[in-house]
Amino acid sequence: MHNYRELILWRKSRSLVKKVYQLLPELPEIERFGLRSQIGRAAISIPSNIAEGAGRNSNKEFVKFLSIAQGSSYELATQLYLATDLGYFKMTSLEELFSDLDEIQKINRTLQNKFQTL
Repeated sequence: MHNYRELILWRKSRSLVKKVYQLLPELPEIERFGLRSQIGRAAISIPSNIAEGAGRNSNKEFVKFLSIAQGSSYELATQLYLATDLGYFKMTSLEELFSDLDEIQKINRTLQNKFQTL
């Protein structure tokens, strides 16, 4: 088992959730149960799966949940791109989020590689 609260990956993904949730009110009401809900769930899924995996009994299981968190980060990125395609956000307003996502994905890949070899 790993202490998820000590993982930089978990801390950065928590910070990302806060930034995402600050953006959600900018989405129109018509997206309340669509993109707004999906974006929020994908963001929350990242630190949640990191924490769940850290609580498992094996490195193999930890890597599995890191992989799920990685998938959620790509899902979130896609949903943010779709929101810009639909005119809800300007790309310039999301640059910091995309940069954060890139960093989270790189750290996640590094952790997965580390624990796959143990």
